[in-house]
Amino acid sequence: MPKSVNIYFSQGTLTIEGDSVLIPAISHLVKYDERIKQYRAPAYLYSQIILTLRREKIFHNDFAKNFSPIDINLNNALIPKEHQKNALSKWKLNQFKGVVIMPTGSGKSFFAFMAINYLKRPTLIVVPTIDLMQQWASQIERFFRIKAGMLGGGVKIINELTVTTYDSALIHMEFIGNKFGLIIFDECHHLPGPTLRAAASMSIAPYRLGLTATPEREDGGEEILYTLIGAPVFEIHIDELQGKMLAPYLTEQIYIRLEPEEEQKYRESRQIYTDFLRKAGIDFRNKNAWQQFIIKTATHPDGRNAFVSYLEQKNIARTAKNKFKTLWKLINRHKNERIIIFTADNFTAYKIGSEFFLPVITHKTRLMERKSFLDKFRSGEYPILVTSRVLNEGVDVPEANVGIIVSGSAGIREHVQRLGRILRAQNNKQAILYELISENTSEINISERRRQHRAYNQ
Repeated sequence: MPKSVNIYFSQGTLTIEGDSVLIPAISHLVKYDERIKQYRAPAYLYSQIILTLRREKIFHNDFAKNFSPIDINLNNALIPKEHQKNALSKWKLNQFKGVVIMPTGSGKSFFAFMAINYLKRPTLIVVPTIDLMQQWASQIERFFRIKAGMLGGGVKIINELTVTTYDSALIHMEFIGNKFGLIIFDECHHLPGPTLRAAASMSIAPYRLGLTATPEREDGGEEILYTLIGAPVFEIHIDELQGKMLAPYLTEQIYIRLEPEEEQKYRESRQIYTDFLRKAGIDFRNKNAWQQFIIKTATHPDGRNAFVSYLEQKNIARTAKNKFKTLWKLINRHKNERIIIFTADNFTAYKIGSEFFLPVITHKTRLMERKSFLDKFRSGEYPILVTSRVLNEGVDVPEANVGIIVSGSAGIREHVQRLGRILRAQNNKQAILYELISENTSEINISERRRQHRAYNQ
């Protein structure tokens, strides 16, 4: 009779072989697959299975793990801040698992390097975009003086410290999920998405770290996040760091009056839209209301007119004439400073760019052009950038000190991220975030909802 349990990794899944008497010790973690006549488990449960077998003193052969300690050293003169040291301590106490919540500009990357340096295990860093992948790889080479691996954007180089995008991790994890002892998810609030969560599930990494400024999701997906990475272990807020590691900041709401013809058209379009919602029985307090609205507009005789009216009233509020006049006043008020103008959609961004002859970055902007715009912004050649949503997170532009929100969603995360873009401390700068809100429109409610964060309640 076999006296041991064998554990294998294949295609993002663990296979467990062993005596049926021994298996009950981990029965709550594994599931018997009738098709292949073997016990299986998601790869992310690897550490729980190993620790359970050790605790129960069941001998096991670990054929799943394909990594060992590595010889690396953090070569930098930076001195960890108190909040970074506290975060590392809390993460250690939670057995090197968990989510650390820090605002943009508070040193999340350096904290991650502290964690990597402490564990000294092969590490995979998962990020949302190609830009961030290149940024992290560059920092790895600066801080550890070793060549960083990259997986994504046509590059496939796997080294001891490797950076990949969420999309590439999803594609490759079934093959590389046993090669890393530590996995770090930057902007980890992306992870609970129905497909992206597989990137965490297919990795055996026993040590896990999630980094985000705002883990909460409207769909409640943060619970999935905590299952795959670990519970929140440390949190610090923007207001606690302003004037220290972050620039001191002010926020100002500016209410914009619609022109009479705009207000009339807005009311007409809004009425058609809300009448349709009532007829269709759609309540936007329900989570699936938007899906219901799209289905109804596609099937109901009045649906097309309702959808056009919905877009029309949104567009009027977002591109009001007086908004553009106010925007021009703010540009002139801060003409010697570095300004980022945020919009909710590409149409408004391009309209601003065309009106004021400003560079615009959207998801349609090609990578090299985007890099050129950002480089020129950092150097001061382009003092202003207009963007829809692509600069909400992950882009390092410490020179920016003025943000102008022309339009946006009701999401708290987006609003906090936009504030974060202008808070990186540099040369004793004072940051200010303006929010332009069209009066007597749905933007009033949108603004109230997205400001439900302590960063706006100083």
